Amino acid sequence: MTATERLDLLDPAEVARLGGIEIVAQGIVEGYLAGLHRSPFRGFSVEFTEHRAYQPGDELRYLDWRMLARSDRLFVKQFEEETNLRAMILLDASRSMAWRGAPERLTKHEYAQRLAAALGLILLRQRDATGLITFDEAVRDVVPARVKTGQWRRLVQGIVTATAGHGSAAEAALRHVTSLLTRRGLVVLLSDLLLDRELALTALRYLRHRGHQVVVLHVMDRGERELSGPPEVRFRDPETNDRLVVRPRELARAYRLTVEREIAAWRAACRRHGIAYHDVTTDQPFGHVLRRLA
Repeated sequence: MTATERLDLLDPAEVARLGGIEIVAQGIVEGYLAGLHRSPFRGFSVEFTEHRAYQPGDELRYLDWRMLARSDRLFVKQFEEETNLRAMILLDASRSMAWRGAPERLTKHEYAQRLAAALGLILLRQRDATGLITFDEAVRDVVPARVKTGQWRRLVQGIVTATAGHGSAAEAALRHVTSLLTRRGLVVLLSDLLLDRELALTALRYLRHRGHQVVVLHVMDRGERELSGPPEVRFRDPETNDRLVVRPRELARAYRLTVEREIAAWRAACRRHGIAYHDVTTDQPFGHVLRRLA
């Protein structure tokens, strides 16, 4: 497969037309074919999860002799700690995420869904226990972090059923993560960050204080970066339904500077507290974004 044929490098809207989220995510990951991290968290704990076939080099003390007696085959007991780490993907499903600046582009939510699915599949292929939280003004759905057979399907189901809600309150979802990740893990937040920055940063800082690796993916449409359009435009806030009539040409420069300041403020605040921050636009190929996370 040449670079131009790789799904992870194609226009996101073109990739989305090839099939459902599951098919698209698998195609993206096949093109990407790279791990995101090398985890130090390996070993055996007391929490049994499932069996796997014995492989040369496995420690004999973890052989399940009862399974051998029943099936005449060698199986090793696998424990939760054997996975690299626990990861939680937080997906913003607020109403503002359903916006797009042009009909031919994906909405922010559609883009984030496919990116979350691809990221989840990569983590699971690395044997990382991976879970999902979807939220708007409240936590909507929780898929606990697991690495068992069928977890990929559960993640996709949670991602697909995350429909656009109302307002956004990421701090509630971030607080919920602390009860799900009992030891150090990875937290990835996908959101347009149209929320209370200080409240969200307080929750993000707490996760870092608990020793978690935290990544923020600030998802924006290209149309949100620059103000353009006809001489006079009526804008409507999708979450509050407030309306405002503006002249884009008169406000374009002030608007662009305001957006740049907001992005810079998020980047600086995250960097100050050891949080990885990436601004992402919905026209960026998925592979480019995933490589930034590597």
